[in-house]
Amino acid sequence: MNSNLSVSSPTTPLEEAVGRIGDRWSLLVIDALLGGAKRFNELADALPAISPNVLSQRLKRLEKEALVVTHPYSRKPLRLRYELTAGGRDLAGALRLLAHWGAGASESVDSPRHELCGTAIEPRWYCPTCARVVDDGEAAAELRYI
Repeated sequence: MNSNLSVSSPTTPLEEAVGRIGDRWSLLVIDALLGGAKRFNELADALPAISPNVLSQRLKRLEKEALVVTHPYSRKPLRLRYELTAGGRDLAGALRLLAHWGAGASESVDSPRHELCGTAIEPRWYCPTCARVVDDGEAAAELRYI
């Protein structure tokens, strides 16, 4: 960590999000849990490149941030099942946006697809007050943090 950087409170919603999540493994753990609760070994199998100690650290951090909750399925020895909280499930939309962006930036990765018909899914910004989709140009020009 650079000692010249001052530690300060987040000033934008994106800084808040990055501060709470902050790394690729946390996002991948959340993605792996979107399908439902999993045991530690099931998560390790779903994320074969993550080391057990890193997975354990990320799960503890996500629990501290109230994005993951644990439920014991064995008391002796203590074994836990991990599940997303409502706040963790709220990240599904952000993960879809990142997946869409990642697919567009790569020739080797396909876009997420609608399971029913197979069409590539296109994420959109939506304003519930106006009941309309906000296009990229309008969002870039008018999006502001309140």
